[in-house]
Amino acid sequence: MKPVIMFVTEWCPYCKKALAWMDAIKKQNPEYAGIDIKIIDEELQPDIAKQYTYYYVPTYYVDGVKVHEGVASKNTILGIFEKALK
Repeated sequence: MKPVIMFVTEWCPYCKKALAWMDAIKKQNPEYAGIDIKIIDEELQPDIAKQYTYYYVPTYYVDGVKVHEGVASKNTILGIFEKALK
C-alpha cells in the first residue's frame, strides 16, 4: 500500500465533506481501512505544507505524487484509495 497525504484547513467545508466521505467509504469497504492517510492542516503545519506544490484544499498526494487538488467527490476519493492500494 502506498502512503496518502491529505492537506486540509480547519475552516474548509470541502475538506470536512471529504473527511466524512473517507470515513464512510472505509466503513463500507474494509479493504481501504488499512490505507495510511496522513492529514496535514496547512495552517498548523506550514513547514510541511510548503514542501508541496498546491493551491487549493483538500489536496491529496499518493506516494509523493499529487493526484487531486480542490473540491473532491466520493468518486474522487474512491480513485485515490484505489491508487493507494496498487
